Amino acid sequence: MRLSTFSIVACDLEAREWGVAVQSKFLAVGPVVPWAEAEVGVIATQSHANTSFGAQGLRLLRSGLSAQEVLRRLIEADKDREKRQVGIVDSNGRAAAFTGEECFPWAGHHVGQQYACQGNILAGGEVVRGMSKAFESTKGALAERPLASLHAGQAAGGDRRGQQSASLHVVKVQGGYGGYTDRFVDLRVDDHTRPIEELERIFHLQQLYFGETRETIQLKMGDIKEIQAMLLDFKLYSGAISGELDQPTRDALQNFHNIENLEMRWQGEPGQIDIKVLHFMREKHRTEQK
Repeated sequence: MRLSTFSIVACDLEAREWGVAVQSKFLAVGPVVPWAEAEVGVIATQSHANTSFGAQGLRLLRSGLSAQEVLRRLIEADKDREKRQVGIVDSNGRAAAFTGEECFPWAGHHVGQQYACQGNILAGGEVVRGMSKAFESTKGALAERPLASLHAGQAAGGDRRGQQSASLHVVKVQGGYGGYTDRFVDLRVDDHTRPIEELERIFHLQQLYFGETRETIQLKMGDIKEIQAMLLDFKLYSGAISGELDQPTRDALQNFHNIENLEMRWQGEPGQIDIKVLHFMREKHRTEQK
């Protein structure tokens, strides 16, 4: 399969996170290109993709080989190596990439500190250069930086055949829901006219429901009255709008968290609420009252 695409593999050693972001004029690129394992590394395999590079590469990285050593072994063993394109970042942040001579133009890559950008059938070299510059200049969590990189790549022309699918995959030890898996962020847009924008929209929802950032406020009487009124309209509360954070109000508020899949933002401390939950409640209430 010819995966005309652009991708970035990267890590944040301080946060102990590894990630891959990719966009392609290809249906459901997410199950094909990105491969990742927490504390081991990440791999992007594309352009007539040899998907065995994913599992094999992670196994080699797990054995302690560097990104460059793993890349060399994968490429040397592949008779169709000149059709392949690969990017790898290992557990120490070392990055390596390969673009075969038979990849459809424009094809190429750039290796930077703790990341590598690569792409084929692109509008030109400015796509990869734009991706690299965006990743280096963007601040914030690792997941946000590859997203910025995809946006920059698309703004520079992207895949010259167009857009169709995108994926963002970030791993971190016990970073998944409830701490049971390492899938910190695992999002896919399989078929969309603007897949990068849709991927970012879903990412913001993922951060609302499962993101680590927490900002709470102390509820005042006016806030409690507002919450009681909203819970009353949501049919989760049947008490008085008293401004008192009594047990029925707390129970109704906790039920709201659970019903809306916001349980990870529930504040056990009486009198406090996650500000994103309050914003979510207000927006939901406004929408339902129209």
